[in-house]
Amino acid sequence: MAHNEAVSPGKGAAVLEALFHQSPTGLLILDTHLRILRINRIRPDLHGVSQNRIVGRHVSDVYDLSTPGEVEAMLHGVLESGEPVRGRLVGVRRKGSPGPSYLFSVSATRLEDAQGRPWGVLTEMIDVTECERVSLRMRVLGSVREHVGRTLDVVVTCEELAQAVVPDLADIVVVEVVDAVIRGEEPPLSPLGPEVPLRRAAYGHSGGEEQTQAHPVGDVRALPFPTPYAQTLTDLKPRLVTLTPDTPWLAADPPRAEAIRASGARLLITVPLTVRGTVLGLLSLYRTSQADDYDEGDVTLALEVAAHTALCIDNARRYTREHTIALTVQRHLLRLQPAPRSTVETAYLHVPSAAGGGGGFDTFALSGARTALVVGEVAGEGIHAAITMGQMRTAVHSLSALDLEPDELLARLNDTALSLADERSTLAPGDPVPLTGSCLYAVHDPFAQTCTVALAGHPPPVIARPDGTTEVLDLPSGPPLGSVAGPPFAATTVPVADGSVLAFYTEALPRISSAPDTLRRVLSHPGRPLQDLCDDVLYRLRNDGRHSDVILLLARTRAFPADHVATWHVGHHPKAVATARSQALHQLRRWRVDEETAYTTEMIVSELVTNAVRYGTPPARLRLIKDRTLTCEVHDSDSLAPRLRHAKTADEGGRGLFIVAQLAQNWGVRHTADGKTVWAEQTLPPSDRRRPWP
Repeated sequence: MAHNEAVSPGKGAAVLEALFHQSPTGLLILDTHLRILRINRIRPDLHGVSQNRIVGRHVSDVYDLSTPGEVEAMLHGVLESGEPVRGRLVGVRRKGSPGPSYLFSVSATRLEDAQGRPWGVLTEMIDVTECERVSLRMRVLGSVREHVGRTLDVVVTCEELAQAVVPDLADIVVVEVVDAVIRGEEPPLSPLGPEVPLRRAAYGHSGGEEQTQAHPVGDVRALPFPTPYAQTLTDLKPRLVTLTPDTPWLAADPPRAEAIRASGARLLITVPLTVRGTVLGLLSLYRTSQADDYDEGDVTLALEVAAHTALCIDNARRYTREHTIALTVQRHLLRLQPAPRSTVETAYLHVPSAAGGGGGFDTFALSGARTALVVGEVAGEGIHAAITMGQMRTAVHSLSALDLEPDELLARLNDTALSLADERSTLAPGDPVPLTGSCLYAVHDPFAQTCTVALAGHPPPVIARPDGTTEVLDLPSGPPLGSVAGPPFAATTVPVADGSVLAFYTEALPRISSAPDTLRRVLSHPGRPLQDLCDDVLYRLRNDGRHSDVILLLARTRAFPADHVATWHVGHHPKAVATARSQALHQLRRWRVDEETAYTTEMIVSELVTNAVRYGTPPARLRLIKDRTLTCEVHDSDSLAPRLRHAKTADEGGRGLFIVAQLAQNWGVRHTADGKTVWAEQTLPPSDRRRPWP
């Protein structure tokens, strides 16, 4: 047959018959009024009646269409314009049938007679139901993987899940989590006991109207037995359940039964949230729409969704647990109630970071009624940062016992940080968080009315004087802790009048409150109670995300009471020892110190003054301080420190410091710019101690 030979009408009819009987594509011929002229039954379950009862009826009388108005407008548009339509997705179900809805890709072409006049529409229908279901499931799974688990919060993770699966996978979703898991505790092993409580963590539904809930979000209760929910958490197998008013297990859970009836839920999938054989919770998916059914493919999808969510919940649980431990460690390391000092009143503000930072502060007594004030932080967060801060705090306490100057103490603290960093690199090679930190170490001397401050990569303090003037101290800052090289640490001594307030803080405070300007405004009234000042700073903080602790330590200075200190010049001759003993004993009687303590103090004075006269350099002085302890200090101008010796039996001397060490609670040597001070402390009975000011 030649290429230009026309197909005869008989052959055309044969082709048309073949298409309608054997084509895998659904075909409908509609007249200009959209009545069915001919049809092939691509899905017999869409019809259920003979073809004679279909032909001649309007298409909307035979099928329930997902968007009947749009479909009819599309077909009329094809008839009027002659422009074909390709690939329009339409949901189709047999008219009045409760059966499933199918999705078709619909194409329409106008049919014309020999004169070009339209007489009908040829509609092609390709069943894409399963293809679209697979595509929809992939979208749901992709959405869950993208949006669920973006935070390390168990409840937020559950809320993200509810938002991700409604309405594509469920019309109603309920997420319940073992209550202990939300607190970060270890999840129970399967099977889950009937007494284990679950918390309703999230609830979601499609549609604008609020659905009736069996229990509100946040409610904690055990699952009733026997129900599919309890069975799923017993054998860890999913359940696909058809819900009817006569479902027998609904009687075991009346609140859920009422909610199911009120919502019109028809189908239920319950899936366990499990990780490594432990039970985290339960995912319940409901279908209320008559157009959508669940099948085994949806159960498989629900299992994949639950597996991803369970991992995210477990990660959040582990983070919650570590965060709780870190805060607990930090809380125990921080001295939340600093011991009262006679010459320094303190108050603090501590706002932990969301992840638990490595910030810390402390105040502790030094010899000579001085007070050390420390604020610092280390890099990182969580339990490792809290433990590292604890190690650094212990190092500061140990170094301060050596009576080091603040700059020298920071230099040795930096050596400690480098040593800890070496240990960390050995235990955890490639640790992404290096051991670095900052520190401020200050020493307040009430007799000199000064404060000596040294900084290691730390912001300088703010001082508020009694007249209300404030100043950010201009101090040189050494390198951060953990630095191998850098300028040396420097100590600066500033005068501090009685009644001044010093403010020490971590670097996070300026970032979220515009400090130190905020501090200067708050401290412009230094006479207010210190805790009120701390609260005032807190109320000015912005609610920004913090990656490190916010710490503010306020210290109000006081001069030491003159009637609780006595100082004498010590002559450089042998008689000076007896004179010093007599002066000390007289002062102790005035202070009404008990005889045993006075006798011990007399011996300590004798030994310390003897050493100063024999081996020291004049001028020398003796000072007694009655505070929480009774302190005896002897200062001379020689920088050479004495050392504790164990004299032999035949030796006539060399036992002085040994005797002092046996009699005193504590003793030491403090070097100054003009010499050294040897001191010894004794414990006083509670009745003899000078009470700190209220």
